[in-house]
Amino acid sequence: MPNGEEFNPRKLDTPLDKMMRSYAGRRSITHTERKRGRYIQSRPANGKANDLAFDATVRAAAPFQSQREEIKERNKIAFAIRPADYMKKVRVRRAANLILFLVDASWSMAVAERMTATKGAIMSLLTDAYQRRDRVGLIVFQKNLATLVLPPTNSVMLAEAALSDIPVGGKTPLSAGLMMAYEVLRKEKLIHPEVMPLLIVLTDGAGNVSMGYSSPQEEAYNIAELISMEKIHSVVINMEHAAFDQGLAQALADHLNAPCYTITDLKAESLFVTVQQEIRLVKTISNLDFKK
Repeated sequence: MPNGEEFNPRKLDTPLDKMMRSYAGRRSITHTERKRGRYIQSRPANGKANDLAFDATVRAAAPFQSQREEIKERNKIAFAIRPADYMKKVRVRRAANLILFLVDASWSMAVAERMTATKGAIMSLLTDAYQRRDRVGLIVFQKNLATLVLPPTNSVMLAEAALSDIPVGGKTPLSAGLMMAYEVLRKEKLIHPEVMPLLIVLTDGAGNVSMGYSSPQEEAYNIAELISMEKIHSVVINMEHAAFDQGLAQALADHLNAPCYTITDLKAESLFVTVQQEIRLVKTISNLDFKK
């Protein structure tokens, strides 16, 4: 099956896009708890002396020096600092995005369109990320198993080779696909703690093959909840025709704690734009969570 047509990505002029323009740059900018990254501000350390912001700590203690004369005399010091004064550094560093596509490649009338759009979106994302550390991966599930067709990479050449021939047809092992996605993303988060993962699931939500003894749907929903517990931002693209939709894609999205979209005119460009919007949302959520 040929790769989808690549295109020059265009930026949307949406409220979400405007919100995120302050984060322009080579990679996503995210707060980090590690002792690396640029020191931009401080916040109370709650008595902990880890990665202290000395300037901010001195400023916090300064107003109380007159009240601490006895402490200074007893300890023969010129300036008294208490744990309650401690301020820690807030750091930012540029973090790579990781977009993992999980695609239902079981037999259906729409499978060719689905795969073509996915391939085109992957190639366009990689081209758009040429000067960044963003990476893209692809898992397909069909027959009785899931296959990591494209391990996370930022190489256009590797992607072209991996996407040249993807098998399609057979049953729908949805839970196997979700489990592989869970394992790949969990491993990436362990190796690269600052990575911003985004899981894009293209399916109608109807699994019919189990890995164990549970029903296919129950098993898939249990794994989806594991993914949600890892705080992996996910998106479900509902591939079922509206006339036959039984709400299974939406149910999967609910267990993933994810939005569910229907792209009637499934093209590489529409899929790419959806992914780009969700990347911006991941960055927004990451920074809001840090400030809580």
